[in-house]
Order: sequence, then C-alpha cells, then structure tokens
Amino acid sequence: MAQVKLGQPVNRRLGDLLVADGLITPEQLTKALTEQKGSTEKLGSILTKLGFINEEQLIGFLSRQYGVPSITLSQLEIDPDVLKLVPPTIAKKYEVLPVRRMGNSLALAMADPTNVFALDDISFMTNLQVLPLVASQTAIKKAIDRNYESKTEAITSFMQDMSSDLTNVEVLEGDDETGAKVDIFELKESADEAPVVKLVNMVLVDAIQKGASDIHFESYEKVFRVRFRIDGVLHEMLSPPKRLESAILSRLKIMSSLDIAERRLPQDGRIKLRYSNREIDFRVSTLPTIFGEKAVLRILDKDALRLDLTQLGFDRWSLDKFNAAIHQPYGMVLITGPTGSGKTTTLYSAIHTINSSDVNIMTAEDPVEYNLKGVNQVQINEGVGRTFSAALRSFLRQDPDVILVGETRDLETAQISIRAALTGHLVFTTLHTNDCPSTVARLLDMGIPPFLVASSLLLILAQRLGRKVCAQCKEPYEVDEASLVPYGHTSTGAGKIRLYKGKGCPTCNFTGMKGRVAIYEIMPITEELRDAILKGAQTAELRTIAESQGMKTLRQAGLMKVIDGTTTIEEILRVTLS
Repeated sequence: MAQVKLGQPVNRRLGDLLVADGLITPEQLTKALTEQKGSTEKLGSILTKLGFINEEQLIGFLSRQYGVPSITLSQLEIDPDVLKLVPPTIAKKYEVLPVRRMGNSLALAMADPTNVFALDDISFMTNLQVLPLVASQTAIKKAIDRNYESKTEAITSFMQDMSSDLTNVEVLEGDDETGAKVDIFELKESADEAPVVKLVNMVLVDAIQKGASDIHFESYEKVFRVRFRIDGVLHEMLSPPKRLESAILSRLKIMSSLDIAERRLPQDGRIKLRYSNREIDFRVSTLPTIFGEKAVLRILDKDALRLDLTQLGFDRWSLDKFNAAIHQPYGMVLITGPTGSGKTTTLYSAIHTINSSDVNIMTAEDPVEYNLKGVNQVQINEGVGRTFSAALRSFLRQDPDVILVGETRDLETAQISIRAALTGHLVFTTLHTNDCPSTVARLLDMGIPPFLVASSLLLILAQRLGRKVCAQCKEPYEVDEASLVPYGHTSTGAGKIRLYKGKGCPTCNFTGMKGRVAIYEIMPITEELRDAILKGAQTAELRTIAESQGMKTLRQAGLMKVIDGTTTIEEILRVTLS
C-alpha cells in the first residue's frame, strides 16, 4: 500500500480556499466554475488558462494546503526505466507521472495528491512506496506527452517491433459478392503507399496477437485513433497522425473491395488475411460521421474458435441438460443474450457436437461468421429477398434434420421455426432477452400461442461473457463468505473463503484480467413448466419453478465462477443483473 502522509486536510473546495487566501476574487471563481461546466478539466487549470492565477502561484498554494512538495516538470529529464514503471495508459488515466526512483520509493507527480485510488493502484502495480509530489494538471499532461513516446514515434517503434511478423502477412482476394471494383488510379493516389500499407497490416496483426475481437478506426475533429476491443472492453492502442486518416480508411476499403469514392453512405465488406499459415476473416463496416468516416473490423479467427462444449464454462448440471436437449430428434433450443455475449460460439459448438455424416444440418445466418465443415450455411441478404423467413421456407423443402436460425426477429420467422420444431426437426435459434424465464414472455408477446410455445420448446439458455482473472498475475485474498450474500450467494457457513484478483502485468496490459469465460443460465422445459406456460404463468412464477428444479440464475452461476477463482465479484456485477 502507498504510504502517504499529507498535511492539512482540505475540507473546503479549492475555489473557496483560493478566494479566502486572496489569490482570486469571488467573481473570478464564478466565471471559472461556469467555464468548467461540462469539462473534465480541473478548476486550477481553468483558472490558469483564464489568467486569474499563474501556475507557480497555484502549485505553491496546493503544496501548502496538502503538505506535499511541489515539482516543476517543464525541463525535467526522466529516466526511461522509471517511466516504464507506470504504463502511459495508467499515467493518462490518473494524470500522474513517475519522476524518480529512490530504492523502494517512487516519486510521483500528481495533480491531485489526495487521489488514494491512484496511489494504491500504482503502489500495488510497482510494489514500491509512492511519494506524491504536486504539479498542475496542465503541466502533467504536457509532461506525459513529452516523456512518453510521441504518437509518431510510437507508430515507428510499433512498426519496427512488428516488422518481422509483417513478412508473413498476405491479403487474399476478397470474395464478397457485393464487392465493388476499385479504379487503379484512385488506388495508387489514396492508399497504395508502402508506409500506409505497412501501418494497416501492423494494426491488423497486432489485433490478432492481442486476441482482440474488434478494431475501431475513429475520426474526430483533431484526432484519429485506433481502439481494440479485448475481452469485451475497448482499449485505445494508437493515434496515427490525422493527415493519414484518409489514406488508412481508403486502404481498408481497397482491402475489403469497397468503393473508396463513396464517403456518404455506410458500406460493408470483408477482408481475408493469411498470417503465419492462418487464414483470418475481418468483417468490415464503414460509417460516415461528422468528422470523417469510422471503420469497425470484426475479427473472425477460426483458430481461436473453441467448439468443445466442455471448454465453454458449463457446470456439470448445465452441461448435462444442454447435451440432452441438443441430442433430441426434434424440438426447439433457444439461446438468448445481448450482442457480444457469445451466442454464436455456443450455437456453433452445439452444431459441431451433433454434426455427423448422417445428419443434414442447415443454417441461416446474418452474417455467416465461420465456415463449418459438413454444414449447409446460407447468408441472409434482405436486399435480394433472402430473409430469415424465406430461407426457412426453402430449408423445409431441403430434407433437413437440424435447422439453425441465426436470429428470430419477427413473428413470421418465429412461426416457421416453431412449425419446423413440431414437425420432426431440431431447431436452434437466438432471441434478445435478459434471461430464460422472460424469453417465454417474449415469444408470447410476439404472438405465438401458449400451446405452441409449451409443446415446441426443449430448453432455453441465457448467457453472458465475463473477463477472467489474469493467470500470470492472479493473487489470492480472503473475504467473509457472508459478504457475498447480498449479491445473491447462498451461504454455506464456510466463514472465510479465498478469492482471486489480478495484480496487473504486461500480459494483461495491467488490467488484471485476461481472457473470457461464459456464464450460463439453463432452463430445461419440464412438464411442470409446460403446464405453467399453458396456464399463462407470469415470468416470476416460471423463474420460481425453474429454480426449484435446479436452474441457477446468471448471477448465481457468476458467483460460482468467483468462488472457484475464475473471475471477480466486480466483473460479475458488471455483466449480470441482480
């Protein structure tokens, strides 16, 4: 823990203290507070920007109030080894700068030396005693930009680190059926310069290596940034110069067979990349914004797709129930959850489990994310009338045994799916609801009669994805089991229990979390539940019956992952409802 000894506590707000000290007038304070509204800037920075107080006066005042030494950062040269102790993302997040290391102590320049969260996190991360020094917010921001690599240097360094890997990168010819032809002259003018090609390849390869699921290229008024979604959370990775924005976006459009001259309408395409003997697909979407275009790439890495049900995160009871349902000759299995909750992986794993040469499996997907061997997959294209309902009607004339419907969006699709489930076909589909019991109400609201819902459903599965504690830096700590009870845990009388959290390391980008695990709520449709559905039982009653028969709610399933050391309480609270 950080050993911090501050002087006189500041119980009044900074502005009032400055007025009381005679450094600013009440009128100046009022104007500064008005200027601060809707801004993340600290009041001190606003006051210096307006010229009501100079930086030297402000730092001297803060130093006296907090009883902490001040520091001038403008000409300070900092040892690179000291800078490495605090990653730039953490320095920017807390507005701090490591200045000097003295044995087991680290001098840290801070705009707010009372920020105990910053002090504790950095002390925990570095395993050093933190000694705070006070500096202005403006000076710290400038020092962070100056001392950590500049944006251009970061790109150069990043590219040098990746150069050996880029020799294994090959963009394959796009196979998107809607791809547009690109004029060769436009291609040469906009995006075929070697640095741009290399930079785009570098970003794609780095995203693959970091296990990202999405890459965001975002245009703002004065900034162009690149963010990766890793384990469900966005992280800013790079800010290329704004002048490269058009060339980078044009390069992405060329790679995905899109029209580089069209900047007013959204476009969708695909990129196929061969990297180190792996073929990886990127689903590309471009969207015009007020400051330029935004491009989002969804990474579809077949090698990263786990199709073994036993590796997804099921507990034994849930796995047995799910396995029993997907091996039934007919009926409907419904999977529910928000976008990005892993529904597609669970569906593909189920299909992979039952796939064999004597089974005809047909899928209708929008889009087809992965190609499955031995499975007849159909891409939905509403522009030519190939909707889910139209595809389903055609499926029923194709002698299917198993049908997968990517998403049940409307009454017609739901009716055809249920009819198929009742006429000798095993049907898998997804729906957007919060949990298993409310899925029944959603079907009824769509207009499906209760008797059809009751007779067709085999099992409902709701799921979420939670981040796992980093295996490289996980550390145990003890808590009272009773402290978990308010979150939905049923006490076993164990007293103290051991949980885990990540300390933060380079492997997990100092977040303490690496990788994801699925959290499942499984509701098999038993005879008792069928009777309740037929009688029009409310969602709460269905939940009570299901829980009495062994169903664990998403929150309860998540808490089991906390207790077995897979994830944290905070992560479960983030992804599940109470």
